[in-house]
Amino acid sequence: MSTIERHTPGTVSWVDLMTPDLEGALKFYGSIFGWTFEVGPAELHYYTTCSLGGRRAAGMSKRPEGAAFPSLWSVYFDGEDAAQLAESVRASGGQIMTGPMDVMDFGRMLVASDPTGAVFGVWEPKNHTGAQVIHEPGSMIWHEVNTRDHRKAADFYCRVFGLEARKMEVPGVDYMTLHKGDKTAGGVLQMNEHWPAAIPPHWMAYFAVADVDASIAQVEKLGGKMQVPAFDTPFGRQSVVTDPWGAAFTLMTPSKLPDQSSG
Repeated sequence: MSTIERHTPGTVSWVDLMTPDLEGALKFYGSIFGWTFEVGPAELHYYTTCSLGGRRAAGMSKRPEGAAFPSLWSVYFDGEDAAQLAESVRASGGQIMTGPMDVMDFGRMLVASDPTGAVFGVWEPKNHTGAQVIHEPGSMIWHEVNTRDHRKAADFYCRVFGLEARKMEVPGVDYMTLHKGDKTAGGVLQMNEHWPAAIPPHWMAYFAVADVDASIAQVEKLGGKMQVPAFDTPFGRQSVVTDPWGAAFTLMTPSKLPDQSSG
């Protein structure tokens, strides 16, 4: 049970949820992942730290009333200079949506979209260095952008974060992995004709669980829904689910994964 002190710049260091029902989400995710919670003040939209065994695992906050965006999980890349990365996002065809801005003494953040429309964040750490636990049941284990143009998306993230894209041979699927030296930062999946047209490009957060099928049953018991039935891959068994407020995430019981340790 190691504790991560700092993530490799250019890899995903944090995930968080915006939800219309924070109290309900605490009960739902606490039951699914075994998290404990530290709820923040109202002026920070009750931003809550979700911990696993005393280590930061994720965040969540109450979605502002009247917000135009849906309830969703967001991913944040570790960045050493948020302002410089904002310029790189613009120069590479992306758009800045929020920031860069200071978040008290925790760090600096920005929210952006890539040229294909997928939204992501950048976190320049100060006192808050991101997730302290990954790859254990109840913590983040993988991240991928699902997009209508996987080559354009991969090129963008490589330019902005200094990553290397490698094609993964998966029958019937166009998939690339993104690498930062010996670390794996995530994946890029081509959304093909089987994806409903109404689903926009987006980042998907994966969480490790000990038993995918048991976790699906718990999700459904608590009012969530299974969107993609559990299936086996060379890297483990997984399923896409949504919480009771519509935020999608993937449950995964891993058999193996590319090394993406960030310590």
